[in-house]
Amino acid sequence: MQSNPLFIQRLNVGPYEVNTYIVACPETLEGIIIDPGGEDEKVHRVIEDHHIHPRYLINTHGHRDHVQSNVAISTHYDIPVCMHVDDKTFFQDRAASQAPETRKTYDIDIALHHDDVLTVGTLKVKVIHTPGHTPGSVCLHINNCLFSGDTLFVESAGRADLPGGNFHTLIRSIHQRLVPLPPDTIVYPGHDYGPTPVSTIGREIKENIYITDFISPST
Repeated sequence: MQSNPLFIQRLNVGPYEVNTYIVACPETLEGIIIDPGGEDEKVHRVIEDHHIHPRYLINTHGHRDHVQSNVAISTHYDIPVCMHVDDKTFFQDRAASQAPETRKTYDIDIALHHDDVLTVGTLKVKVIHTPGHTPGSVCLHINNCLFSGDTLFVESAGRADLPGGNFHTLIRSIHQRLVPLPPDTIVYPGHDYGPTPVSTIGREIKENIYITDFISPST
């Protein structure tokens, strides 16, 4: 596994134990906050202790556990909230009849698309659209790191039986957009459900049942 020059802090937060990530450029200390799932004081502590300058809040998808602190965090740091356009639409429609605070969660500032790139200091944050867990699920590819949200876990994958999910679409996303990444790409999932907190694409190709058992050349 190659060395990783990024600043990465993983915080396991909230009742659903979401992995919230703070990722920053080591040269400029500009950073992003991925999937703020609650316990905001933990985020504030890391950012203050390491003098991080947040630029974007990015959601890998729109499920409530991953957007819990969108409003509080984005307001506190005055940064835009980013989510794939398909989840922005899907979850805004579902929240239309709900309480105002729920609707406000999906007031997205930047609607992402596949292959979009956000510049953060010297870092290039590439958006990889990986629908299946939700219509607008994304993974974020930064240097040799993949922040995979609930698309790919260590030795597992996200649920596809929730509204907006589709198992065959999920498998196709993993096959076409994640498996081709370099094998030493480090995988940082949205939940710590596996035997280790992180993995690599190469390891998952060999050990993840969603790849070994469901992906074939014709998938």
